[in-house]
Amino acid sequence: MRRQREDWQRAATRDLATGRTGDAIHAYDTHDMIHAAPTREQARGELIDRWDHERQANPDATRIILTHTNAEVRELNEAARQKMRAAGELGADVHVAADRGARNFAPGDRVMFLQNERGLGVKNGTLGTIEQVSAQSMTVRTDDGRDVAFDLKDYNKIDHGYAATVHKAQGMTVDRTHVLGTPGMDSHGSYVALSRHRDGMNLHYGRDDFASQDRLVGVLSRDRAKDMASDYEPARDYAERRGITFRERVERVVEIVRQVPEKVRGMFDGLRLPAEGGQWPERKVEEDPEAALRRARGRALVRHARAVDAIFAAQDQGGRASPDQVRELQEARQQFEGVRPLGSHDAEAAYRKNPALAAEAASGDARRAIRALQLETELRTDPGLRADRFVERWQNLHRASDQRYAAGDYAGHRAARAEMGNMAHSLERDPQMESLLAGRKRELGISFDSGMGVGRDLTLTFGLGRGRGLGL
Repeated sequence: MRRQREDWQRAATRDLATGRTGDAIHAYDTHDMIHAAPTREQARGELIDRWDHERQANPDATRIILTHTNAEVRELNEAARQKMRAAGELGADVHVAADRGARNFAPGDRVMFLQNERGLGVKNGTLGTIEQVSAQSMTVRTDDGRDVAFDLKDYNKIDHGYAATVHKAQGMTVDRTHVLGTPGMDSHGSYVALSRHRDGMNLHYGRDDFASQDRLVGVLSRDRAKDMASDYEPARDYAERRGITFRERVERVVEIVRQVPEKVRGMFDGLRLPAEGGQWPERKVEEDPEAALRRARGRALVRHARAVDAIFAAQDQGGRASPDQVRELQEARQQFEGVRPLGSHDAEAAYRKNPALAAEAASGDARRAIRALQLETELRTDPGLRADRFVERWQNLHRASDQRYAAGDYAGHRAARAEMGNMAHSLERDPQMESLLAGRKRELGISFDSGMGVGRDLTLTFGLGRGRGLGL
């Protein structure tokens, strides 16, 4: 998806997508779009001043403020509203019981929709401007020119739309972005934050967070998926930012691992799987830290596989996962995250492609599941390899779909098409991959450019829907 209008900015986006974050930051700095302040608080103030100046100079342009945490988003939204109020551009405040808590909204306010609602024609992340608001209802003019009216008792998944988290901005395109850099960002977040714009981007940061631009580049370049013992403190930060609470036994394992002086050589090297009947072999208390980590990962993998397999079984029978099954999956994901960051993510990617792997691992034979999980990790952490595998898998599925249809295997044809639909829709949540595939449309069978991205072009070209997933 070619958002940026200038060639040098498109080149910077390619650098971000392929891990050359320092080159991208240098390019933007050369064009006076990187701004350091003594503190984060001052950086936030300078960002809002620049946002307000550009807003008044070019009121027809679309824009968004991006940062890492919901707390910062709240601060930035309030600061932006103060500028709007001072400029006389907001009507009377109305106290609204919104989903995220009570908010004051006024005519003229920017608003963001936080949940898909087909009846209103809005999606998670849709932006607009309030035209009318009362304690009971609201009318919003969306940025694509539609008037959306709704009762707040039926839909209250809204918040102020001046600022948003980087995560919420995936799939978003605006004319200008203003980014507040904080230490919680990483390579994926920096790619999203610094590539949402068409015309320009400004990145602000405080030297109390980043002592130098080199330090800023280091944080924005880091890959949280690296599986090494010395990365466990950042890994815990990754989990804590998502509200994950570890069980006591997982915390003990993490404390052990933090003492390991070098990389854990293999994710599951030497893993002893449970014997038939699910009993784990006895271990001595004084086992070495690497063995403790492998055993904890093995337990987490098998528990997670059992939770996934139970949900697949419910879906195969035409039903839905029960609340207990959903809760068990969520807890199993948390346990897996505690001992192997993004372990559940990579495992589920493998299970979606081959559900039989979940059943095998659930029964105690996790060898193929481990290999598939490791492959998914490689695909996630190597952008070029991920793009190659996406194209290869897409071509194989397309070929299989045609062959099955020609042979009269209509169920097989539909299954292949459903998986193609999953792949196309996955790009909505993966802007890095979408950027990497922008130059490979011919290999994917796309002969046109809708301007809405590769995922949308695939859906339009092949008329695809979604298959089954684990979006709980």
